[in-house]
Amino acid sequence: MFASLASALDQIPFATVAADPRLPAALACAVLAGTIRGFTGFGSALVFIPLMSAIYGPVVAAGTFILIDLAVGAMIVPSVIRKVAWREVLPMAAAAILAGQFGSLILRYADATALRWAIAAIVLTIVAVLASGWRYQGRPHLVLGLGVGALSGLLGSSVQIAGPPVIVYWLGGAAADLTVTRANFLGYFTLLSTGLFGTYLWRGIFTAEAVALALFTGPLQVAATWAGAKLFHIASAQVYRRVAYGVVAATALISLPVFDWLWR
Repeated sequence: MFASLASALDQIPFATVAADPRLPAALACAVLAGTIRGFTGFGSALVFIPLMSAIYGPVVAAGTFILIDLAVGAMIVPSVIRKVAWREVLPMAAAAILAGQFGSLILRYADATALRWAIAAIVLTIVAVLASGWRYQGRPHLVLGLGVGALSGLLGSSVQIAGPPVIVYWLGGAAADLTVTRANFLGYFTLLSTGLFGTYLWRGIFTAEAVALALFTGPLQVAATWAGAKLFHIASAQVYRRVAYGVVAATALISLPVFDWLWR
C-alpha cells in the first residue's frame, strides 16, 4: 500500500512545481484555508478544494489537502482534545471512513470538470441552507450521527467536501456552546483525514505533484491555522457564522469552471 507514496517521494518535482506560475495562487489558497480552519474549526476543505481544483484539478487538490490536513490536525487537536464530545465524534468518524472507501472510486475515475461543478454545487447549497436560518432542532443521537458520518465520508473521499453534512448537524443545530462545536469539528475531521489517508494510498491518489504541493503549501497553511485560532477567541457567534459562510460561498463561486480564465 505504501509503494505509491514511496514512489512519489522519490520523484518529487520540486523545481517544476516551484517554477509553475500557478504556485503563488496555491500558496494564497493555503493561507486562506488555514485561517478559516483555525477560526471556525472547519472550512479548510470548503475553501481549499474548490480553488485548488480550479488550478490543478480535483485529484491533485484532494491528495494535497489530505497530506496538509493531517499535519494541521496534529498541531491543533491536542489543544481541544478534552472538549471534544467523543461519544458523538467517534461513531460518526467510523461511519465516514467506511463510506469513504466507495467515494474514492468516484474521485479516481470521474470526469474532472464534472467533479468541479459538483464541488461548487455542494458548497453553495450548504451555505444557502445555513444562511436561510434553517436549523436542526433535535439533539444528536447515534442513528442520525451514523447517517451524517456516512454521507460526510462519501463526499469527503470523492471530492474532499466532508463538511456539509456535519456542518448542518452541529453548527446548524441547537447546541449553544461554539467552543465544543469547534472542538468536535477539529476532532472529527482529523480522524476522517487519518482514515482517508490509507484509502488514498491504496487508490494511488498521492501523485508526485500532490506531495510537492503539500510540502510547499503545508507550512503556510499550518501557520495560518494557528493565526486563525487566535481570532476565534475575539469573535462573536454572529461574526463567526458570517465569516464562515461568506468566505466559503465566495470561494465556491470563483472556482466554477466558467471562471477558469482567472487561473490560467
